[in-house]
Amino acid sequence: MNLLPKSSKEFGSVDYWEKFFQQRGKKAFEWYGTYLELCGVLHKYMKPREKVLVIGCGNSELSEQLYDVGYQDIVNIDISEVVIRQMKERNANRRPQMSFLKMDMTQMEFPDASFQVVLDKGTLDAVLTDEEEKTLQQVDRMLAEVGRVLQVGGRYLCISLAQAHVLKKAVGHFSREGWMVRVHQVASSQDQVLEAEPRFPLPVFAFIMTKFRPIPGSALQILELCAQEQGKPVRLESAERLAEAVRERQQYAWLCSQLYRKAGLGNVSLDLCNGDTGEPRYTLHVVDSPTVKPSRDNHFAIFIIPQGRETEWLFGMEEGRKQLAASAGFRRLITVALHRGQQYEGMDSIQAELSARVMELAPAGMPAQQQVPFLSVGGDIGVRTIQHQDRSPLSGDYVIEDVQGDDKCYFRRLIFLSNRNVVQSEARLLKGVSHKAQKKRKKDRKKQWPAGTPEEPPAAPGQSIDKSYLCCEHHKAMIAGLALLRNPELLLETPLALLVVGLGGGSLPLFVHDHFPKSHIEAVEIDPSMLEVATQWFGFSQSDRMKVHIADGLDYITSLAGREARPQYDVIMFDVDSKDPTLGMSCPPPAFVDQPFLQKVKSILTPEGMRTKGVFILNLVCRDLGLKDSVLGGLKAVFPLLYVRRIEGEVNEILFCQLHPERKLATPELLDMAQALEQTLRKPGRGWDGTYVLSDMLKTVKIV
Repeated sequence: MNLLPKSSKEFGSVDYWEKFFQQRGKKAFEWYGTYLELCGVLHKYMKPREKVLVIGCGNSELSEQLYDVGYQDIVNIDISEVVIRQMKERNANRRPQMSFLKMDMTQMEFPDASFQVVLDKGTLDAVLTDEEEKTLQQVDRMLAEVGRVLQVGGRYLCISLAQAHVLKKAVGHFSREGWMVRVHQVASSQDQVLEAEPRFPLPVFAFIMTKFRPIPGSALQILELCAQEQGKPVRLESAERLAEAVRERQQYAWLCSQLYRKAGLGNVSLDLCNGDTGEPRYTLHVVDSPTVKPSRDNHFAIFIIPQGRETEWLFGMEEGRKQLAASAGFRRLITVALHRGQQYEGMDSIQAELSARVMELAPAGMPAQQQVPFLSVGGDIGVRTIQHQDRSPLSGDYVIEDVQGDDKCYFRRLIFLSNRNVVQSEARLLKGVSHKAQKKRKKDRKKQWPAGTPEEPPAAPGQSIDKSYLCCEHHKAMIAGLALLRNPELLLETPLALLVVGLGGGSLPLFVHDHFPKSHIEAVEIDPSMLEVATQWFGFSQSDRMKVHIADGLDYITSLAGREARPQYDVIMFDVDSKDPTLGMSCPPPAFVDQPFLQKVKSILTPEGMRTKGVFILNLVCRDLGLKDSVLGGLKAVFPLLYVRRIEGEVNEILFCQLHPERKLATPELLDMAQALEQTLRKPGRGWDGTYVLSDMLKTVKIV
């Protein structure tokens, strides 16, 4: 039997509700939740001795259940004569003090200030079916009557789905009247999906509108949201922000409903925020593995990513998470990344905090009372220490953080908060300087010196950097590209001129400087803040062989190319990111690969026949395949010999560009040259990192 309206307009029809209750008979209709679902919020805002008016009562058992737990001064009204007759018959003997009246809530017959609570369960939603003038006038009359019959300090408790037009009307009306407005979420979609009754896949909210005595000339608005039954209300600055916050919770509830009903929705991610501050605390990714054969114990698991490792391919990329889920062997795996700036006590506290929330994302078919495992790497949540945070006028907010890797080594990272899942620069800390050791030394100093004695100045942050180690795979590949120069086995004794555009933490130019003693490097960096970061936190320093120019790389190269006596560079490297996140290419900015500009780059590259064969090395990060093809075509038009080396597990591709295609090298020749260079660099006393094999960086190089 179809008891739901074909059109939402029917909700506002007297005839519809008469027919509805005749068809339904005496069976209670609890569309917006039962007493057990709503009692938490109702008891919070109603006192047993208060006089309560229920508008649009229908045949819901809510009034009866409130009566049975002590709320006995209740008056119920409805426009349906059928339902009022049913309710009187049902309650005449068992609940003699409760009354049921046939009455139009837009023209109530009660005196002013007759009630302390007006309770509305879905009635406003039923009346406010659209935003046509006639409907809005009817709602205005209804809300005006609610305000008239309430005492000062009384509450209008409206149970609603909080659709945008309903929320806008209710909040707008009562905030203009000077009332306090609170929106309280009382049910989630997960509570509803198992119900036999047809229900909306949306959460249920309570509007708590508290009547204040009017203050002439006051424009004060009190707007609050309470997103959890026992949570603290959060004050919001505008009706628009309140509507946005409600919409976020509706979207979350809809997502939970969809995830429950079906698997394989694609790349699903969401943030869980700190209830007090609103700041993101956890980022969740839902990964379904439809090929995993279901069993009793493999329906669902949670994987906590150790702090600082969320940028790794296995955790930070969709393909990596799919691989992780498949290897874990669960039908659905939720990965959880912990946000910097938040405090976490340990795995047990995270599990307690997340348990209820993540169960809303569980798949259908999971056995009741199933224990959901929490997984991690090594069983802990990792270590992240924020050493410094600041704001750059060009790059925005950034942080310097030390994190613990999977081999218990510590790494220092530069992160731009506008792109918080991308490591801009990274360096390994020397093993003697660990997080725990730093804390112990600080604690020991406090023990040794009397109170009030100034502490010793800490060691310069950059002094703990392992300068022989390249963390970034694309930097390793760029260094391997130096094997394309003539006679790589002689490079340590050959004067080399390098131009590096993009300084970051300075790891790339610093590595060249330290390992190629005859090299002279010019680095160009547009952001002066990055030079400060590199110097203070990443062990970078300038010398007679290392100079940094604070300038736009485009302008600097244009200036060089325009000189009468143009300088010549054996190696030009571009490792510069774009500040525009809307582009399909995040490195380099598109202007750096325009053909006219590439001609200028070509003009300052050492020509054939000099002491080396010049090479232009470019770090390309481009997700737009059409744009990437265009970039490669433009590069090849200027540099006919083009090698490409893709970085596994990353979007980065390293391009090695040279001028003479007839001099191209086959892979075996490239590997021989890389091995010759590496043998030279591995000589005793040079501080070479033994895990870095140059030839491995060139094994997968392809010629475009």
